[in-house]
Amino acid sequence: QVQLRDSGGGLVQAGGSLRLSCAASVRTISSYAMGWFRPAPGKEREFVAAISWSRGSTVYADPVKGRFTISRDYAKNTVVLHMTSPKPEDTAVYYCAARWGTVGDLTRNDSNSWGQGTQVTVSS
Repeated sequence: QVQLRDSGGGLVQAGGSLRLSCAASVRTISSYAMGWFRPAPGKEREFVAAISWSRGSTVYADPVKGRFTISRDYAKNTVVLHMTSPKPEDTAVYYCAARWGTVGDLTRNDSNSWGQGTQVTVSS
């Protein structure tokens, strides 16, 4: 079982930048995919971005492509979501997620492990 601790949320102006971090406590992290989700109308949580620990491959949802970057730090077992040019519509609680398997497995959101969530508020 993986335990996640996400942090880094806060208030940011539109066009600014913000970094979210998610520290994972798990033995075989190289077998995992990790990423971020946020609530959306009609959905419990929608996919934002994901990364494969073993390959470093990344996937982004269309609304954040070109603005958000996800990366991993092996030394710290931490995934970082770098949010640039955020928009007011990016305001949400962001939840870190982890899943044994691939990025595709994670985005299906059928058996992810979750962090506690961190609030991001983008002011216009």
